[in-house]
Amino acid sequence: MSKITLYGIWLSGPTYKAGLALSLMGQPFAYKHVDLRAGAHKQPDYLAVNRFGQVPALVDGDLKLCQSGSILLYLADKFGKMGGKTAEEKARVREWLFWEYDRLAPNVYRPRAIKRGFMKADDNVYQLYTGLANDALKVLDSALTRSFLVGDEATIADVAVYGDVAYAGEGGIDLGPYANIKAWMARVEKLPGFKTYEDVLPKQDAA
Repeated sequence: MSKITLYGIWLSGPTYKAGLALSLMGQPFAYKHVDLRAGAHKQPDYLAVNRFGQVPALVDGDLKLCQSGSILLYLADKFGKMGGKTAEEKARVREWLFWEYDRLAPNVYRPRAIKRGFMKADDNVYQLYTGLANDALKVLDSALTRSFLVGDEATIADVAVYGDVAYAGEGGIDLGPYANIKAWMARVEKLPGFKTYEDVLPKQDAA
């Protein structure tokens, strides 16, 4: 069986979500570094893999997938792990995936991009994004009344949301007020196969 190949860049939160899911599922993968600063994501050879010109992308045999949420759902289905046990749990997983993509991810990633110098914006814009991030974090904190987001075991919903919240500090967003989130993050970080983004994503191609 050919190994799955993940395309991305180590600084990318969505790429981290895919890499973390593979690690938590115990699945080895090859890695292709996509140099966004050099415009590699807009070159024809990469667009043949990801027609949107973004990261991540995942290749499994003849199948080419993009968008981290779709990749997570595919991996959960392929390996029969972390997708939810019942029809309701599977639906709840999808709810969280759609919610985090809409409400949480952009409002964490954009302040991070501003702080790291990847994105230029004045302070009013930064404050807008961090305000929206805190609105989403309040919702998340109030929902975390159990060990994980769906059911009693970690799912790809936890992977997706963790892959946003893990970058909050880099965006200057304080998680101090969110005791439930911090406790949940500690539980995720104790899962077998857990790795930080620096550890799960190489900075160059890896077989």
